[in-house]
Amino acid sequence: MFDRSVSFASPTGTFLWTLKNQPRVCNIGARTDRYTRILGRSTTASTSGRWLRAHSRRLAVGGVFSTSMASADDLKKQVGYKAVDDYVRSGMVVGLGTGSTAAFAVERLGQKLAAGALRDIRCVPTSVRTEEQARSLNIPLTTLDEDAELDVAIDGADEVDSALNLVKGRGGALLREKMVEVCAKQFIVIVDESKLVPGLGVSGAMPVEVTPFCWQHTMRKIAALPALAGCRAEARRDAAGALYVTDNGNYIVDLYFEKPIADAYQAAQALRDTVGVVEHGLFLDMASVVIVAGAQGVYEKHR
Repeated sequence: MFDRSVSFASPTGTFLWTLKNQPRVCNIGARTDRYTRILGRSTTASTSGRWLRAHSRRLAVGGVFSTSMASADDLKKQVGYKAVDDYVRSGMVVGLGTGSTAAFAVERLGQKLAAGALRDIRCVPTSVRTEEQARSLNIPLTTLDEDAELDVAIDGADEVDSALNLVKGRGGALLREKMVEVCAKQFIVIVDESKLVPGLGVSGAMPVEVTPFCWQHTMRKIAALPALAGCRAEARRDAAGALYVTDNGNYIVDLYFEKPIADAYQAAQALRDTVGVVEHGLFLDMASVVIVAGAQGVYEKHR
């Protein structure tokens, strides 16, 4: 049933085997403790068919080998760690993003600072929760007031299109994220393949931060913009049903589209021109590199 060997060839822990003579790829992550313990050996080694059969039940899901053994957190950790390992050097000023994927980059930065692998780093956080995480890891912090030019910023994204344009801000930090990331010489985006889309606005909300003053009026003006034709506008609310308040004391209007935004640049300009809008979640022409974790490993897309 099985081929005589399993080849562990990728530094990200991807291995290849054949099942009924059909190639299968599974991303286990060389640094993913759960699967490293299961394998119990170097991910660059070859293993006999006997060993594979002996461990098949532990590696199988429902009696069939899984092609997606890496969990969502495993994928986020891979890209978060890779971004810091590959793009952050001692002496840099670094923008720290917000969200579950960016949190792994912050974690890795803290680890490398504690180990002495990085020195003389100053970081600008993009939210209160990122600031709290960074302080807990003894990461030195600064602000744009002190360091207006960043060497690199690292953050996740909610959507990435083929031109590396982004939708960001579903976590509520879009204003600070854009303020910081537009100041970076390099903006490194870290995602899994589920965030790759054929057009922006198709997978969920496109957020717009608005002032609390007459916010319903502003929401109606946004929904009526020709550049956003077909969108449905909703005020974001928290778990208790109250209006969601950003770190800046503003509200968020979430825009939902049945089809991709026809012209993201026109939509961005129309939102910028709407009085009452503070910032929007279209991050256009900003990403330098997108690091993607997917079923066949980790890869990069460059602008």
